[in-house]
Formats: sequence, C-alpha cells, structure tokens
Amino acid sequence: MVPEFTPENSAPALDETVVIARDLIRIDTTNHGEGRSNGETEAAEYVAARLEGMGLRAELFDAAPRRTSVVTRVPGRNPDKPALVVHGHLDVVPADPRNWSVDPFAGEIRDGLLWGRGAVDMKNMDAMIITALGDVLADGGQPERDLVIAFFSDEEAGGLEGSSWMVDNHPELFAGATEAISEVGGYSITVGGERAYLLQTGEKALLWVRLVARGRAAHGSRLIRENAITRLAEAIARIGRREWPIHLTETTTQLLGEIARVLGVDPQKVSPDELVLETGSAAGFIQATLRTTSNPTLLDAGYKHNVIPDRAEALVDIRTLPGEEEAVLAEIRELAGEFVDVEIVHRDVGLENAFSGELVDAVVGTLERHDPGSPVFPYLLSGGTDNKALSRLGIRGYGFAPLRLPADLDFPGMFHGVDERVPLDALVFGRQVLRDLLATY
Repeated sequence: MVPEFTPENSAPALDETVVIARDLIRIDTTNHGEGRSNGETEAAEYVAARLEGMGLRAELFDAAPRRTSVVTRVPGRNPDKPALVVHGHLDVVPADPRNWSVDPFAGEIRDGLLWGRGAVDMKNMDAMIITALGDVLADGGQPERDLVIAFFSDEEAGGLEGSSWMVDNHPELFAGATEAISEVGGYSITVGGERAYLLQTGEKALLWVRLVARGRAAHGSRLIRENAITRLAEAIARIGRREWPIHLTETTTQLLGEIARVLGVDPQKVSPDELVLETGSAAGFIQATLRTTSNPTLLDAGYKHNVIPDRAEALVDIRTLPGEEEAVLAEIRELAGEFVDVEIVHRDVGLENAFSGELVDAVVGTLERHDPGSPVFPYLLSGGTDNKALSRLGIRGYGFAPLRLPADLDFPGMFHGVDERVPLDALVFGRQVLRDLLATY
C-alpha cells in the first residue's frame, strides 16, 4: 500500500528526509531483472506528489506497464548557466527476509538508523534530493542554475526501461544540461584515523554475459564425456578464478596518491592493494576498481536427478575498466572454451571524468564548509549508475550522495547486501550539503 503524504503523518520528531526515505522503503519496488519487477509506479506517484507540493510540475513516464519514471525541471536564477541533472532511481534489488534482522520493507528505525531495502541504494538519496530541493525553494527561493530532477525506474536491471528509455525517447527533457550528480559517491571513509570523502568521478564498463554449454543428453548412469554441466563448470571455474592484472587509470592513480599522502607513505613503495586496504570497509568497492572483475552469479541446468541434460547455462557479471571491453570479452571467450558459447545479455560504457572543474570545486568547497578539514578524493565506481545513459547526451556524471558516516559502519558492504541501514543524522547531513550545493552552484 502506498503511504499517503499528508502533513498529519509527517512525524515531526523525525527529519523530513527520514520520513520520506522510510515511506519509500515501505513501497516495495523490487526489480528481479530480465523484465520481472514489482514496478515503480506507486513510488513515482509518491515522489511526484512531493514535488507538486513544492509548486513544481512533475511528469510521469511509463517505459512499460508499471515502469514509471518522474522528471521535473526547476528554473534557476541564472538561465545562462548549463543545467544540472540531479537524479535517483526508485527500484531496489530483491531482499530475502529470512536473512535480515528486520522486515526489509518495513522502514524500521532502530538504534539511530533507518533500516530497509533501499536505505543505502538509493532511497536515502531520493529523499535527500526532495528535501534539499524543498529547502532551496522555500520562501520563493531558486537554485543558481536550472535543475533537471529525475527519479528513474529500472536502474537495477541496466536502465533499459528507465534512464536509457528516457534518453532515447525524451532527450528534450535534458536539454542544456552538461553535468549530473547521483548515487554511490560523497560518503565518508576513514583513512589513517582521518575522515575523508569519496567523489565518484567515473565508473567501470558493464558487460553481462550468458554462458551456454551444450552436450549430449543421456541416462544419468551412462559414461558421457560430452556432459554440458561439466563443460559449463569447467568454464565457470576458469572465468571465476581469473586473476585480472592491476591496471591503474588516471582516477585510481590520483586516489592512491591521496591515500598515500594521508598515510605519509611513498605510493611507489607500497602496492596498490595495500594502500586500498587502508580505507577500511571502502576497500570492498575500491579494490575492484584496480582491475577487471568477472563474477559468476547464476547457474541453470538439468531437470531430473537421473537425466544428463544437453544444455547448461550460467550468468557472469563482468566489469572492465573503461576502454578494455573488447579485449576482456575476447579473453572470456577463450576461457570459456570451444564447447561453451558466450552470449552478450547487456553491455554499457565505462566513464571517467577529470577530478577538476567548477562542479568538482563546488562539491569540495561545500563539503569543506560542512565538515572542515576533511579532504575529498576522486574514485572510480566498480559498479554502474544511470549516468551511463545520460552520457549518451554528452552529460558528465558524478556520484555525490553526501553522507557523514561512523568509521565502524560498513557502508559499501550494504549495497545489495543484508540489513541495509543508514544513520538518521547522516541523512540530515546529506540534506544540508545538497541544499547548499544546489543553491549556490
């Protein structure tokens, strides 16, 4: 059931950002992928109502039944400046309640944290966008430049029925925009006992493949060397165990240099992996940005215990560094072997933007005002965001969902993980930082 937005249920003891994030968590927008989804329509309608409550005109777009995105444009004080896209996504990955400490869709508040699927990825940022925008517009205020505020569907399945569809079918909505900010950046990490923030300036390329092994169907008691499952298992083992070499990009080179500076060590004398491990829980994301990864994620074969099937399939999630897609795909085909076909299910570009320019300067300056003395580092995201689709329009995308987090919270580990949760005071911090950025940049 969709929570009804009324002033009476806005829970004045809680910051409005917490209330909105909690409401969105309670709308189950699970996206199973491959076209199976609960849909984002109710969440989109909730967000649209919030935006219209600020006097904005929110447009809803359906790429397919129940696959709803929301877009609004906010006029700025200086229309001569390029517009900024501020975007989130409304869908979430599945959650098995048997593995959680709480109901993943209850939006429970416990121990000063908001728990639930989407608390980290990314209904927290959705809420921060809404409240920060509301603060900017309060009492007739305006942002410095035009803002395109977008909440997309289907991000967790590659955005084919979300951002990609919007870019292909409604590019006019993003006219005049040259930059964008969204998820998986802006959160704090601890290095050498000091707090720092990561600004996501790029992301690895996405390559999802299906392995299909074929063999000979037969009775399970027979001697069959052309066993499809065996062939698939051998291919999966080779691909899953491939130790891809470290390859530093401009972004990761800069990041390692900043980590070394804080630690007071020579980056030429300490290995990249050792430096990254000094970032604590953030290493779970950063380590994967130093190299290609190829992770088998699904197996499908057989239909009876005593029948050898003639077909076996697996899915592999491959993330390459920008520009290495074709070379990696060629090696994957070689690792798969002659009896296993490699089919491309979905692929998308890698991105890498410079850690410089007016937007980067504005982000760094805003964080300095709110958390003085905490440096900002560039980093490359191991996953992907809707910035990939926007890049087709020439829009440079950054990850900036600002959160000041306790050092002992494994924030990266909760992306698509169990017991997602975010501190309430981090949501308030994010609202304040975003408000100032949108008002001044």
